[in-house]
Amino acid sequence: MVKHIARILVGGLFIFSGLVKLNDPVGTAIKLEEYFEVFAVDFASFFSAFVPLALGLSVFLSVLEVALGVAVLINYRMKITTWVLLGLIVFFTFLTFYSAFFNKVTDCGCFGDFIKLTPWESFTKDIILLVLILILFVNRNRFNEVFSLKASHLTVAITAVVCTFLGIYAIRHLPYFDFRAYYVGANIPQLMQPSEALRYKYIMEKDGETAEFTEYPTEGGYEFKEMVLLNPEAQPKITDYSVWNDEGEFTQGTFEENKLAIVMYDVNKANQEAIAEIQQLIATLPDNVEPIILTASGEEVYSEFLATHPDFTTPHYYADATVLKTIIRANPGIVLLSDGVVQGKWHYNDTPSVDDLQ
Repeated sequence: MVKHIARILVGGLFIFSGLVKLNDPVGTAIKLEEYFEVFAVDFASFFSAFVPLALGLSVFLSVLEVALGVAVLINYRMKITTWVLLGLIVFFTFLTFYSAFFNKVTDCGCFGDFIKLTPWESFTKDIILLVLILILFVNRNRFNEVFSLKASHLTVAITAVVCTFLGIYAIRHLPYFDFRAYYVGANIPQLMQPSEALRYKYIMEKDGETAEFTEYPTEGGYEFKEMVLLNPEAQPKITDYSVWNDEGEFTQGTFEENKLAIVMYDVNKANQEAIAEIQQLIATLPDNVEPIILTASGEEVYSEFLATHPDFTTPHYYADATVLKTIIRANPGIVLLSDGVVQGKWHYNDTPSVDDLQ
């Protein structure tokens, strides 16, 4: 009974985790890049060679998770499957422990943007999974396949093919479900504000005794120790959105009337064929929609870009690269804002027409 409960839990969790990642392979790739960069500094420089491969590895690992989950549920070649599961969970347990203990990567991306886990929560999750997989490993010779071997082969193969297609489609367009703060319908100015007044408690010490206050004490003799937020759920969902140019701050300007933001976190990596199509869209915009470029490329890099695209005269502004990647998983990406509310988002492969914007 225990081994079957473990099998269902492991299989279900692996399928769920893989599908969440396949919803947004670009986001998973960004997280892998973080790990590779950390390992390149802390362990060996050759890890930096994996950075360009992050997107492909993102799809491969996500498909592998789902395929392993299905394999476990149908008892497919459990001797081999449990060895693979054990190797993966040992590796990921080390990864999450290292991240938690040394505070290296603050979000493992285990469940994409759908469920955010702290490093220690991720490590705890992996320890539980390790125990469950060890149960499967010990009992690996006691499982009988649910289907015939041929049917099992076909089931796992179809799973891998379908999941690969889902991942590639999400890369070439946008995530099927947007769990980030800049989803269509999001009011960015509101999300930059707390949902209610933030409340704190103040931990003080006096004469060797600790006391807690909901208001900072005015009585003398207290030594401040710590301030604890009582309603963390009320914190702003967006804390790092900032837009500027050489003349100064322009964040508020992006919330005024209708803006069509062309997001290019790196102009050198932007799809060049799409830029021409976007230029045509900008040229046909109605007067009540103002186009702007948001980029993380520095002034010198952007000047070089303009030299090769002299007709691209749309006003450009700067923003943090991580923020731009969070706003939209495309380079370039297109975002329609109306008074700070996200009205639409498009991948460059789905460049909208003026009718779509209307």
